[in-house]
Amino acid sequence: MGRVSRISPEAPVPVVEFDHESFMPGGGECGAEPECVGVQTELVGSVGEDAAAKTLRRLLEAEGGLSGLLRHGQRPTSIKTRIIANRQQLVRVDREARGDLKGPASERLWRRVQSRLPGVDGVIVGDYGKGVVTQGLLDRVREACRHRGIWLSLDPKPVHRLDLSGLSLLTPNRKEVFELAGVADLAPAVEPLRDAMLQEVAARLLEELRPALLLVTLGEHGMLLCQRGQAAVHIPTRAREVFDVSGAGDTVIGVFTLAIVAGRRRWRRRSCRTTRRGWWWGSWARRW
Repeated sequence: MGRVSRISPEAPVPVVEFDHESFMPGGGECGAEPECVGVQTELVGSVGEDAAAKTLRRLLEAEGGLSGLLRHGQRPTSIKTRIIANRQQLVRVDREARGDLKGPASERLWRRVQSRLPGVDGVIVGDYGKGVVTQGLLDRVREACRHRGIWLSLDPKPVHRLDLSGLSLLTPNRKEVFELAGVADLAPAVEPLRDAMLQEVAARLLEELRPALLLVTLGEHGMLLCQRGQAAVHIPTRAREVFDVSGAGDTVIGVFTLAIVAGRRRWRRRSCRTTRRGWWWGSWARRW
């Protein structure tokens, strides 16, 4: 974080006068948001054997979340550095590895996930296209969740082609939902319930991938919740002045998954006289 008051004489770029820096766990919103309301969560993933991994562990411990991070000597911990000046992000620098996690490292990660499944109500898979979420790992997680009746949510990254069929929840943004469907997004964004192309693409994914729910995030236009055989539901948003939207997708999938699994538990306990909202959540869980 800093301030800009002049342009560099070396090149036509702003000179940022450094003020301070802070560290935040990337992807941590998936676990941090449920933790804020007293729900126990745990993050499982791969980090390097470096200073960034130590910082990440310290941040997660400070937030009260349990950490199931595995160290990998040949892969660095992903670091995304944002330079922000005068409430405006100027540039981002990424330091990371993108190759698939293979062999013993992938097997260790699967065993760590498998050991956490008993007693779990929901699992969130965040695919950032860095190679940690492989097709083999996703297949095993999907089969284990089906066997145990666990809700499985996934935030996709279309650049990383995976078989995403048969999941409980998919949360792509507008760009990603078109990429997953293999359709060019040529029309300007309009009010979601009047966006015929968006609705057509969402319907195609519902039929091809058959998730229980498809939640499309649309920035300032809110979200579009889609389910096979049901009319889409538009979830609006209220305008906010935001200069750094990092972690917004993680927050959405974390909070929405929490709402689903909490509603499912409520539906299980209640009789047929349950509330309309409780029945909605329960009916989705029951179909899954």
